[in-house]
Amino acid sequence: MRYKLLGRSGLRVSELCLGTMTFGEDWGWGAPKEESRRQYDAFLEAGGNFIDTANTYTNGTSEEFLGEFMAADRDRIVLATKYTDGIPNNDPNVAGNHRKSMVQSVEASLKRLNTTYIDLLWLHTWDFTTPVEEVMRAFDDLVRAGKVLYIGVSDTPAWVVSQANILAELRGWTPFVGLQIEYNLIERTPERELLPMARALDIGVAAWSPLKAGLLSGKYNRPAGSAPASTPSSSASVSAVLPKRLDDAVSASFAPLTERSLRIAEQVGQIARETGATSSQVALNWLRSKGAIPIIGGRRVDQIKENLACLNFMLPDEHVLRLDNISRIELGFPHDFLANDTVRNFVFGGMFDAIDNHRLPSVLARPTGADKARGAVQEKI
Repeated sequence: MRYKLLGRSGLRVSELCLGTMTFGEDWGWGAPKEESRRQYDAFLEAGGNFIDTANTYTNGTSEEFLGEFMAADRDRIVLATKYTDGIPNNDPNVAGNHRKSMVQSVEASLKRLNTTYIDLLWLHTWDFTTPVEEVMRAFDDLVRAGKVLYIGVSDTPAWVVSQANILAELRGWTPFVGLQIEYNLIERTPERELLPMARALDIGVAAWSPLKAGLLSGKYNRPAGSAPASTPSSSASVSAVLPKRLDDAVSASFAPLTERSLRIAEQVGQIARETGATSSQVALNWLRSKGAIPIIGGRRVDQIKENLACLNFMLPDEHVLRLDNISRIELGFPHDFLANDTVRNFVFGGMFDAIDNHRLPSVLARPTGADKARGAVQEKI
């Protein structure tokens, strides 16, 4: 295990993060207490120190388990939890980004986690109703009170995060040092705004659902004799790989099977065979090549150990490029417009090749310089 600084901070976190949404069976699926403990122990034995949970995961059981597991390791652990979401009831203030929700959530989490402080408090989901000023001042008050050490933001538009951090900088408040997003080979849309924003503001990136709810683990690959990935979209070829039960409702709603996702999964599987690794390890290492911290998780300790084994190797540039190409997305306006040769020629006065352009995002770099541009980007994440 290696460690990296989390964004613009001195906090050292492991290059993999243990996600604990599966700690507990309150939601009808997940891991019982004994199995959750084995996952926790395996992660620490591998050198991991970055653990992620949330106030609502398995109705609070995840935090309770961690509070017990961490009893002898608390100072070693970089503990991250979240506020915003609440169990639905008839209280309009039980959830949201506002100060009351934040304070109540933190106090309850501290009790469940059996600790006096939270290393990293994430805003879980943007509510589009609470003023940014209220959110950032409330965060800063918790940091000054010593109940929270660092703050992060999850599932929030890039323009909101930018506004929040610039406001914090101008007013001397605590800024976000971490950004948690869904990012994987199938879901690459964060490359449009969120990732460039994180690079520009020096915010560390943690990726949830790095295996796209299992689609990149190899378990949904096509059986022999089914339609090849190069054929036009076909509901029959997609249904050929559907299990009788698509794991659970979460997988069905957040990771629907499509021809595109199957093509990407097949390329991941091919590279896994070439490298002697598993599909999961290849998918995780693609994320690591982008500078993100994958949040790994599972229901069994063997899944955690398999994911941890991705640390034993790095993908060669050739494999990264193959995965880049098969999963590439349109960045849309203005990014694709700005990458147009004619536009770029006017912007740089016909001197693009003669100008030091290491600050440019990879979309603006010429294809022949893609590897160099990608390397420059990775160094800044």
